[in-house]
Amino acid sequence: MRVYRQRIRSVQATKKITRAMELIAASRVVKARQRVIESTPYASALTRAVSAVATFSNVEHPLTTEHPQVRRAAMVVITSDRGLAGAYSSAVLKESEKLAELLREEGKEVIPYLVGRKAVGFYKFRRREFAQEWSGFSDSPTFEVAREIGTRITEDFIKDYDTGGVDEVHVVFTRFVSMVTQEPEVIRLLPLEVVEGTEAPESDEVLPLYEFEPSADQVLDALLPKYVTERLFNALLQSAASELAARQRAMKSATDNAEELIRKYTRLANQARQAEITQEISEIVGGADALASAK
Repeated sequence: MRVYRQRIRSVQATKKITRAMELIAASRVVKARQRVIESTPYASALTRAVSAVATFSNVEHPLTTEHPQVRRAAMVVITSDRGLAGAYSSAVLKESEKLAELLREEGKEVIPYLVGRKAVGFYKFRRREFAQEWSGFSDSPTFEVAREIGTRITEDFIKDYDTGGVDEVHVVFTRFVSMVTQEPEVIRLLPLEVVEGTEAPESDEVLPLYEFEPSADQVLDALLPKYVTERLFNALLQSAASELAARQRAMKSATDNAEELIRKYTRLANQARQAEITQEISEIVGGADALASAK
């Protein structure tokens, strides 16, 4: 009985922690979802605008031009800073491993850029090299962090191969679909690739004509850094909402399991108590019979 009661107290303490974490995640995921909803239309519109400029102008910009020979590819992996979120981080890491294997099969050198302590721990534990790490903001990313990451990968993309530059940039993150579904996804960020709003126009639809003021070069110079930063910021927001939703589900499952364990140990403790009482009654009756026989 003492052992069962001790286990019940231990599980009750764990249940309080998991319940609190579930409520915290549930309260924060609402704001995270709202940030995703507010960010996605702007990211989509900016992608379409940049794609239009790149498509309807004859300007060759460093961020839109395909390299003649792709020898080195950057891979930005976005994970969480903390655990207790189910398979959220492991799913992203598995997707990044598949992408890295595919790129290596194509003869490309893979340069990882890591976001989140889980990705950093994954690479350090296996003693793998990576270009740079960012952490400490996975569940509440800021635009300044997205700008910092975008500046670094843009600089590396513009560099020559001989000076450590990369020929293309891929981003591995988790897309927030719903509170139940979050899907790991890979997008190619650079050189520019249309990833949203790519539906083909109807056959009788007239494509618009574009005029660039002051010039297509200056328009691309202004839009492309914003495009890179906004795409990264949207990916960070999607990942943050996915992390909180995954943590809420994981903590709810842990709380339910704790309640089941408490019921199980309570039932076993009651059985042990009943057995102890039965044994005491049997000893009393046996003693009374022995005294009666002696008389």
